[in-house]
Amino acid sequence: MLPVAIFRHAPVEGPGYFAIFLEQHGIPWRLIAIDAGETVPPAVDGFSGLCFMGGPMSVNDPLQWIEPICALIRNAVARDVPVIGHCLGGQLISKALGGEVTRNPVREIGWGTASGADGAIAHHWLGSFAANPCTVFHWHGETFSIPPGATRLLASTHCANQMFALGTHLAMQCHVEMTPEMIAAWCAQWGDEVLVQTNRPSVQSPEMMLQEIPERLPEMRLLSEQLYTVWIQGLTR
Repeated sequence: MLPVAIFRHAPVEGPGYFAIFLEQHGIPWRLIAIDAGETVPPAVDGFSGLCFMGGPMSVNDPLQWIEPICALIRNAVARDVPVIGHCLGGQLISKALGGEVTRNPVREIGWGTASGADGAIAHHWLGSFAANPCTVFHWHGETFSIPPGATRLLASTHCANQMFALGTHLAMQCHVEMTPEMIAAWCAQWGDEVLVQTNRPSVQSPEMMLQEIPERLPEMRLLSEQLYTVWIQGLTR
């Protein structure tokens, strides 16, 4: 089958567990390192799906690759090629499909709990997590709106729009792809950002994030496996 294109926008925000999951299911993938200067393909030809990872930038920044990626997302949606986005990647999907990305009321950083929506679409994507709480990981200061025709799947106390689906496409504000190595790398690189905000209930200290990995990561892995399992069903094999 054709590979899934995974777009990386920052060196430390790689595909994480998403790539591991694809490999476990015999699905090839190709990394497109936007952070290393790789260009955005003009069309979705040659790929069975598109995945967009996170990044510290904003989709509202004047970066030359933002609009080409949004155009590629629209091309994929028009041709029923599944798209999935994590954090910045979810914001790119929202922007491409007519949504807006704005500042969230507070920064969300670290482990948190989100509440699953109810309804047929939520049950399709979330399985047993529909209408129930689940563990997610955060590192964001902006949030997306739900674009026309899409359905909200997850919400948290500090961010109403944590996830939405539109057909075979899935956009997440949260990070379900995290590995222990990624969490440690983010804490090391962006720890100063966290330390000035740990008095807020929406922000954990680096020590707390690392300390809670053994308890929280297995819980979140169940969610990521549920979501990724549904998403790969839309790939053409």
